[in-house]
Amino acid sequence: MRDDQLPTPQPHACSSLSRELGEPVTGTAATHSAWLLLEQPGPWGRVAARESRLDPQLGAELDGRTAGTGVRLCLIRRPDDRRDHEPPRRRWFAASTHPERTWLATGEIAYPTDLLKVDFPALDAGDRGAVAALDPTFLDTPILGICSNGKRDACCATLGRRVVISAEALDAAACAAAGGPPAVWEITHLGGHKFAPTGVVLPSGYLYGRLDAALATRALAEARRGRVLPERNRGRSTWGRPGQAAELAVRAELDEWATPAVRVRAVEKTAGEPEPAWTVVVEHEDGRAYEVFVQGAHAPVGRPESCGKTEANPLELRVETVEKIG
Repeated sequence: MRDDQLPTPQPHACSSLSRELGEPVTGTAATHSAWLLLEQPGPWGRVAARESRLDPQLGAELDGRTAGTGVRLCLIRRPDDRRDHEPPRRRWFAASTHPERTWLATGEIAYPTDLLKVDFPALDAGDRGAVAALDPTFLDTPILGICSNGKRDACCATLGRRVVISAEALDAAACAAAGGPPAVWEITHLGGHKFAPTGVVLPSGYLYGRLDAALATRALAEARRGRVLPERNRGRSTWGRPGQAAELAVRAELDEWATPAVRVRAVEKTAGEPEPAWTVVVEHEDGRAYEVFVQGAHAPVGRPESCGKTEANPLELRVETVEKIG
């Protein structure tokens, strides 16, 4: 199906309502210290690792090995590759988002079961040795995954597929110049369907919402320069939600978008507030430190978290103050 043939979400779709209500995207990224991606062409079900052409027992085993870790397992495929075929070799990626240990590795495997050789706790800790058994190549260029898991949410299919196809075309020349494997991939569920199209840049782990092809291409281009794109940035998956909001607020305060320059040092929940609130300490690599007050408030107007779900009043985060403390 061509890009111009893809359907448009209905006005009552979760992403349409979220846009209409002006729901903030900042501080909404899922929290993961590491990512493990496996190429799997063909259709994906709602729980993709167990509902695809991948052996469901293997999918369940891989899912199970992430339990108790910060590793996020996702399936990927080349844009619009929904053919019912088994590739002779499959691409995999592993990424650590730790600020001190940020890296991206890739390779190809003949059998999906080879992914069981990954040391999941070590990957969670950012240890490059976690994927040593897969004969990895460590990359110095990023990749971008855009969710198109339509069985999980209709908005991700109708909006995500349009963006990933266009973004790949726009990025083709830059990808060829950078070398290495393809940079733009379809990916399974990233969380935050209502912010569709959603995407993740690896290895930094920054997630974006309400993407269009131009913004997706810019996010990837900035990542190649070692920088973070501020527009529609949901936050870095390394941190919890208050840390995500605080880190981006400090970056905006300093106009500092170099990826390694800013990190979260401490998050403390504030007692006695009618709604949840946090005090977050964020540091710049030059030694400057900032105390950020993040206020949570449940949205007054209900909306579905994803298509087909009942309405809820989600917790929205807003930065109230940023104060220099060191």
